[in-house]
Amino acid sequence: MRKQEVDHLLTTMLDSHQSVSDLNFTVGKPLQVETFGELVSVDMNPPLKSLTPFQTEMVALNLVNRDRRLTETLIKEGSCDLSYHLPGKARFRVNVFSRSGDYSIVLRQLETKVPTIKEMGLPESFYKMADERNGIIFFTGATGTGKTTSLAAILEEINKNKSVHIITLEDPIEYVHSHKKATFNQREMGKDFNAFSTGLRAALRQAPKVILVGEMRDRETVEIGLNAAETGHLVLTTLHTTDASQTVNRILGMFSIEEENQIRTRLAGSLKWVVCQRLLPKVGGGRVAAFEAMGTSLRVKDAILNGESEGSTFYDIMEAGTAFGMTTFDNFIIKLFEKGLITEETAENYASRRSVVGRGIDMVKSARGETTSDIDSLEIDMGYNKKHSG
Repeated sequence: MRKQEVDHLLTTMLDSHQSVSDLNFTVGKPLQVETFGELVSVDMNPPLKSLTPFQTEMVALNLVNRDRRLTETLIKEGSCDLSYHLPGKARFRVNVFSRSGDYSIVLRQLETKVPTIKEMGLPESFYKMADERNGIIFFTGATGTGKTTSLAAILEEINKNKSVHIITLEDPIEYVHSHKKATFNQREMGKDFNAFSTGLRAALRQAPKVILVGEMRDRETVEIGLNAAETGHLVLTTLHTTDASQTVNRILGMFSIEEENQIRTRLAGSLKWVVCQRLLPKVGGGRVAAFEAMGTSLRVKDAILNGESEGSTFYDIMEAGTAFGMTTFDNFIIKLFEKGLITEETAENYASRRSVVGRGIDMVKSARGETTSDIDSLEIDMGYNKKHSG
C-alpha cells in the first residue's frame, strides 16, 4: 500500500458522512468514522467488510513514514502519537497502538481555524490569563477534554494584542497559529526536539516571552518550567490531574522530601493559575466544557507553602474567590444547569461535591418556581405531631 492509496482512503472516509471527527482502523471491523459522537461504517467500492492485520499495519507504516523515533516508541511502549497532513484537505492527530499483536489507528481531525476565547464562550478569567506577564499556568484534565483547544484560544488572544515572541513545544502540533501581533515559532516533538525538557531548555536561549509546553511529564521539565516562570517568562502547560489540589500535590510529588520546602516556595511564587477542565454531555447532543479555575492570591500562596488546612483548602479558596475569576467545578456546573445546557442528572453525576450541587440546583429550581423536593408526605408528619401534642 502506497501513500497515495492511504491518502485516497482517508479522503473517502472524510467525505463519507457529515461532521466527521475521527477515522478508525481496527482489525476485524470495516473502515469507520465518528460522526456526532457515533461510530459508523464507511461504504467502499469494492466493499471492505473487515480490515486484516496486514492492512492496518500497512496504513500504520505509511503514517509513521519510517520515522525512527516513532517506530522505536511504538515497539517499546505499544503506541505512538504523530501528526499527518492530507494535502488540501485536513490535518490529523494520529495515535497508532498495538492490540493483541495487531495495529489499530485512530486519526482525530484537527480544526484548521484557531478558536478564540469569545467564540468558545470561555470564562472571563481566560482574558486575565492571556494578560499575565510571567509565571506558570497549568491546564489539567483527562485526555480529550479540550485542554489544547483552551490553550490555543489563550495564545490567540495574546497573538491579537501583544508584540511578543511565542515558542510552542507540542506533541504533535494541533493548531497552526498565523503571525498577527505576536511572532510564533511552533516546534513539534520528534521533528524539532526529542523531549519536552530539552526543548524547554533550548527555548530559554531563543528569547521568547511566552512558552507553551505540551505536557509536564517529569521532574526535569517541571524544574526548567519553574525556572523559566521565575525569570520573566509566561509558561503555559498541561498535567493529567483532576483538580487544583491534586495538581499541586502531583508537582510536589515529583521531588524528594528534602526538596519539598524549596519547591513549595518556588511554586507559591510563580504559580498564576490552575485550570481544570471536564466535558459534560449537553442537552440536545454534543458536549459542553466545565471548568475549575484557581488564580493566585495570598491565601493560595499560604496553602501552597504550608499545605491545605480545615477551612482553607483550595476548594474553599476558590469558592470564596469568585470576584477574582475563580470558580469550583460545582459552581460552574450549577450555572450550566441554570442555562439549560445540562440535565439535573448530569450535574449530579459530574459534581465534585454532590451536596453543594444539589443545594445549588434546588435554589435554581426554587427561583424558577419549580418543585425542589420529591417528598410529598410532610403533611402527615405535621399531623402526627399535632395528634400527640395533647
